[in-house]
Amino acid sequence: MKQLNQDSLNSLQDNGVSVPEYRLNGHNPEIGIVHIGPGAFFRGHQSWYTHTAMQLAGGDWGISCVSMRSAGVSEALNPQDGLYTVAVLDADTSYEVVGSIQEVLIAKEQYQALQARLSSEKTKFVTMTITEKGYCLNSEGNLDLNNPDIKQDLSGEQQACSAIGVLVEALATRQKAGIAPFCAMSCDNLTDNGKKLRNALIQYAQQVDANLAIWLEDNLICPCSMVDSITPATDDALRQQVSEQLSITDNWPIKRESFVQWVVEDCLPADKPAWKEAGVTFTSDVAGFENAKLRLLNCPHSSMAYLGVLAEIETVNDAMQQAGLVKFIQKMIESEIVPSFTAPKELDVVAYSADILKRFRNPAIRHLLSQIAWDGSQKLPMRILPIIEQNIADGNPIESLSVAIAAWCLFIRKRYIEQEQLVDPLADKLLAIAAACTDDAEQDIAQFLSVKEVFGNKLSADKTFKTSLTQAYNKLLSVLQSKEIPWESLV
Repeated sequence: MKQLNQDSLNSLQDNGVSVPEYRLNGHNPEIGIVHIGPGAFFRGHQSWYTHTAMQLAGGDWGISCVSMRSAGVSEALNPQDGLYTVAVLDADTSYEVVGSIQEVLIAKEQYQALQARLSSEKTKFVTMTITEKGYCLNSEGNLDLNNPDIKQDLSGEQQACSAIGVLVEALATRQKAGIAPFCAMSCDNLTDNGKKLRNALIQYAQQVDANLAIWLEDNLICPCSMVDSITPATDDALRQQVSEQLSITDNWPIKRESFVQWVVEDCLPADKPAWKEAGVTFTSDVAGFENAKLRLLNCPHSSMAYLGVLAEIETVNDAMQQAGLVKFIQKMIESEIVPSFTAPKELDVVAYSADILKRFRNPAIRHLLSQIAWDGSQKLPMRILPIIEQNIADGNPIESLSVAIAAWCLFIRKRYIEQEQLVDPLADKLLAIAAACTDDAEQDIAQFLSVKEVFGNKLSADKTFKTSLTQAYNKLLSVLQSKEIPWESLV
C-alpha cells in the first residue's frame, strides 16, 4: 500500500479524495507561519484552517511546526512531507488530506534551524498550543521569574528551553536586522490569552534588553483568540480506518468532530492567510465569545454530566436520547442562560445554541459524562455560578441552574456512597461533607455552601440562592427514588 506523501497526492485525487491542490505537481508553499506545539488539536484546527485558506485563495502560508522536545510528530510527518489525513466524525465520516505543514522541527535538537525560521522576514505569524503551563505565568498572570525554565533561559548559559525564551531571542534578532516582529498568536484555552502572551514576552525582554522591551511595546501584535473543537486522540483503529477508506498508509491521521470554531481579535496585519474565508470569526469582542462558550456550551455540558451520572447514563450522546433531560437543558438555556449575558454582535445565539445541542448528539464522539464531571470545584465557579449571580442581580430565574448545582452535590454523595474515586482537587474536603450528609436538605446544603473555594462569601450567604438550591436538592432526592427519573418534574 502506498505511503501518504507528496508523490502519492495525484493518485489520491484521481480516486476522489480531497487533497491540497496547492501542493499538486510538486509545488510547496513557502513557510510563512511557525507553530509551537504540533499536537492533535492544532492539526485538526489551526493547521486545517490554514490549509482551507490556501485551498480557497492560495498564498505562501506553509507552516513550520516546532516540537519543543518530543520527536514523535517529526518522525511521523516528515517522511510524509508534512501531509496527514483529517477524519471528520459525524453520522457519516468524511476524509481530507491536509497539506499546510511543510516541516516539523525539534527545538532541542534543531535549535539554530528554529531560530533561523523565527528570524526570517518571511515568517509573519507564530502560533502556539503549548497549554497554560507553557506560558510560565504566576498566579497573577505575569511571567514567573522563578520558573526553572525561565531562570535557565535568562541565565544565557544554554539554548532557551521555554517558548517565551525562544521567541524573545528571535524577536531580538529581528530587531537588530530591522525586521518587524512576527504576529504572535496564542491558541490555547486561556482567558485573555493574547494579552498574557504579550505581557510575558515583554516582561522577559525587560530582563534582557530595555530597548528590546520598548520596541516590543510599540510593535508587537498578540491577538486574543478562542478555539473550539473536540479532537479525540489518534489510535490504531483510526489508522486502519483511513488505510481502508483511502488505500493509503498514514502514520498519524487526526480525527475531530464536524464543529470547528476559531475566533480571533480583529487586529491582525493586512498580510495574512484567507482565514476569514476559511470560517475564522474576526471580532473586537473575543471575551464575549468566551463568555458565550462558557454559558451556552460548558454550563449545559456540566449540568448534563451531573444529572446524567445520577441517572446512570454513560455518554453525552446517550443523555441526548432522554427527551425529558433534553427538554430540561433547553429550558435552562432559553430561560436562564440566554438572558444572563449580552452576546457579541457577530454571534447568532440561537444558531450557536442549536449547533451545541447537535454536537452533543454526535454519535461518533464518545464523550463520557463521568469525565466531564471531573474537577467540578474548579469548573462550577467558571461555568454555572456566575450565571446564577447575574440572574439574582437581574431578578431572573435560577431554578434550573440550582438543579444543576444540587446534582453536583448529589454526584459527590454518590461517589462517596459507592466508594468510587472523586477526581477533584478538593476531593478530601468534599467527600468529608458527603459522609456527613443525612438527606436533611437544609443541613446538607449548608455544608456544601461552606466550601468557600467554590461558592465564595457572597453567593454562599445569598438567601435567594440558598432557598432555591435547597428546594432543588429536595426535588432531586425525591425523583432519584424512581427507577426511571421523571425528567419532566425538573422542568
